[in-house]
Amino acid sequence: MMVTIITHSPEETRFLGQILGKTLIPGMVITLDGDLGSGKTTFVQGIGKGLDISENDYITSPTYNLINEYSGRHCLFHIDLYRLMDPLEIDELGLEEIIYSQGISAIEWADRLPDKTLTS
Repeated sequence: MMVTIITHSPEETRFLGQILGKTLIPGMVITLDGDLGSGKTTFVQGIGKGLDISENDYITSPTYNLINEYSGRHCLFHIDLYRLMDPLEIDELGLEEIIYSQGISAIEWADRLPDKTLTS
């Protein structure tokens, strides 16, 4: 299911993420698409707050690491596919193992996923 919500500030975006984060359970996947600087990472910061991830574990964009893992009430995998152009690179990451683990996955640039990745 796709939901579109418009926020008007980073604080609103973070707060919306926090509300969602409080409701997430292991195995859930959140996909985020939007232009550079549109607030995807800010939203994931809010999810982290909703999952009780320590403020000392500041959530940053995993553009260069590709995947950041954070521990809270549930494990959060923050995944950024911006730099990946080839579906084989996604296979090499072991992304499906992460997505179908007992954590929660927040995937930025999810439009780069091969079509059937999230249908299993």
